[in-house]
Amino acid sequence: MGMIGSDITEIIFDNVRLTKENLLGKEGEGWDIAMSTLNLSRPAVGAQAVGLAEGALNFSVEYAWKRVQFGQKLADFEGIQFMVADMATQIEAARALVYDAAQLLDMKVYERDKMSAIGVDKLSAMAKVFSADVAMKVTTDAVQILGGYGYTKEYPVERMMRDAKATQIYEGTNQIQRIVIARDIFRKFMP
Repeated sequence: MGMIGSDITEIIFDNVRLTKENLLGKEGEGWDIAMSTLNLSRPAVGAQAVGLAEGALNFSVEYAWKRVQFGQKLADFEGIQFMVADMATQIEAARALVYDAAQLLDMKVYERDKMSAIGVDKLSAMAKVFSADVAMKVTTDAVQILGGYGYTKEYPVERMMRDAKATQIYEGTNQIQRIVIARDIFRKFMP
């Protein structure tokens, strides 16, 4: 349906034996290692979502500037202007969250107890969930701005919308991200 440029396939390990020197971490730590790895990849998904949203915004703005309907440019309609303003604002907010999460990861601040206000697990989840939701909203609005053309494969915004949907699913669905965020918020009240 989307992400046509990504080679995605299933890998099956059956009766694989591994020597101790080839283990990542210690035996029994696999789940924790896998989950902490997601903290590294979720901001990257957020960055991908921001890029999709920005591409959709740019294409729809150029289209609205050139397309004439009812004797005036689409860009002259106040409703289109409101949509574009909201799209741009949402993209910048998403970009800021992604940058904040990436900065913590660049500083190698991985563990919650090293942070005073916010854990990187929560911030990574926030960056991913918000950016993915923004990408879906912005690409949907871009399709709307193009009208019937936006729904056809002749224009790239329909592909961007399909690709944006994938960002809400992989590296943990946005519903899972909301659980991660809420648990981190409530954790400070736990005994």
